[in-house]
Amino acid sequence: MYGPRVLRQDAWSVHYSSRDLPQPEPQPWHLQLSSGEWELWLDDLGIPDGTPYLLSPCFVYDTDLNSYFHRVNLMAGPLNSQLNRASALCRNLNFLHKSRGGKDWRDATEEDHAAYHHWRRRDPGGPRVDGDTWSQEISHIQQFYVFAKSKSWVPSVPIPQRPRRDSKDEEKKGRRRPVPDEVVDTVPATYSHDQGGKEAFEWLPAPAYRRWRDVGVLGYDREGLPRDNFRGRWASRNGAFSDSLVRTGMRLEEQASRIILEVPRGPGPAGYSRFWLPGAIAKRNSGRWVYEPASVRRDLTAYEAADRRWVVEEARDAGRYGQIRRPIVIDDPRTPHMARYTSGINRSEKVNVRLLNPRERRRLLVDTEDGLEPAMFWLGESGLPLSLSTWKDMFTDANRRCEEAGLTLRAHAHLLRHTFAVITLEQLQRGHIADLADMNQAQRLHYQRIFGDPMDWIRRRLGHTSQLSTLIYLHALQELEMETRMALVPDTWEDPRDTPLGSLGNETPPQDLPREVSA
Repeated sequence: MYGPRVLRQDAWSVHYSSRDLPQPEPQPWHLQLSSGEWELWLDDLGIPDGTPYLLSPCFVYDTDLNSYFHRVNLMAGPLNSQLNRASALCRNLNFLHKSRGGKDWRDATEEDHAAYHHWRRRDPGGPRVDGDTWSQEISHIQQFYVFAKSKSWVPSVPIPQRPRRDSKDEEKKGRRRPVPDEVVDTVPATYSHDQGGKEAFEWLPAPAYRRWRDVGVLGYDREGLPRDNFRGRWASRNGAFSDSLVRTGMRLEEQASRIILEVPRGPGPAGYSRFWLPGAIAKRNSGRWVYEPASVRRDLTAYEAADRRWVVEEARDAGRYGQIRRPIVIDDPRTPHMARYTSGINRSEKVNVRLLNPRERRRLLVDTEDGLEPAMFWLGESGLPLSLSTWKDMFTDANRRCEEAGLTLRAHAHLLRHTFAVITLEQLQRGHIADLADMNQAQRLHYQRIFGDPMDWIRRRLGHTSQLSTLIYLHALQELEMETRMALVPDTWEDPRDTPLGSLGNETPPQDLPREVSA
């Protein structure tokens, strides 16, 4: 502590390790550590940026508590999983602090857990979360307490347990429960019994999506005309972003983390252009080919040539790119997938950009003839990469505008992924047999090697490991009337089968692909 004030807050809070911490002014003696020393210290400990830690209401750093996040299997996991894990534990600690007399996590009991369960699920004054949310949360809390018990920091896990059911019995009942790594014979007895409901699956027919986009994102009124009071300067960028999501099936973080080398632009085939989505930015390391339709490629090209170029020039003139700490630089146009570290223990070493995770990509720069610029494709008004929270806010704002316009349409990134899967599956199923009938044997073999089973084509595009995860989209089609299915696919959406098979290629990864690691 320093200064005249005593730092306090009302609750536990989640923070994330960063090598870019600002230096306090004036700097107290016990914090006199240069940025380079701080970076090397984190490097020596093997703590990557984004590793969560919790601070108490009095800003106390509990070493035992936070060592949980330093386990190798957690630090190597997806950033979103770390956020969910830390947030779940933080909510539980805040309940103990605010509603259980300031109790420490080491003193928690099963009675405290029962009270927390009631508040989260049933209390009229509580959040009343759904079954899936609760079971995920309690799984994270369980894993922490199992870890704490293994260190003898708590005498027992303060969560009532029940014997684990046989996994086959669970599958027969249609339930898949989160499974803590360390627990073999028991699971939390308070796991919910209302998981996996059909309400979790949502999608929009193409006309409904376009209406949501036009009113919510582009700022049109219900009659399809521009609104005079709409001040959406970045509407065209946001429209291209959402169109790319719904036409490729990418997840939000996958789309937001693309660098300019991974975005098809300029002239291309009439159907689809493909690009490799690296495993380092894909969920569960599911690197794969993704296909961008020509209509979206034209919008991406227009964004790069106008809005993106403008913010880059403004940021370059303001010197913002020279202020980025620890940049990773692509400095040789002959090897655009290789970049150079400029700091830390890897200083001057080369790295393939396909191995960089989303957080590292935010400081990836390209050294062009005009100067430095971000490699990330999607940029904000400052000329710097946009965060995931900004894109989530874009969906929130779009839903609000639709509501204000009297429309009952709502969308989020994962709903657009579902929409892609349902419509594309209908496209492929509708023409699959007819296409095969019109081909000779050689053409038929080539076609089947590319498309195979339509369900398997969708599975690969979505990055699913098992086709069972993709069956939900087939069930969605089967529930529709045939008349509805015939009107489902708009004429303006390119069909993958309209692209020359030579342009589509096969599933073989790029030849220069490095050995990929999880983000």
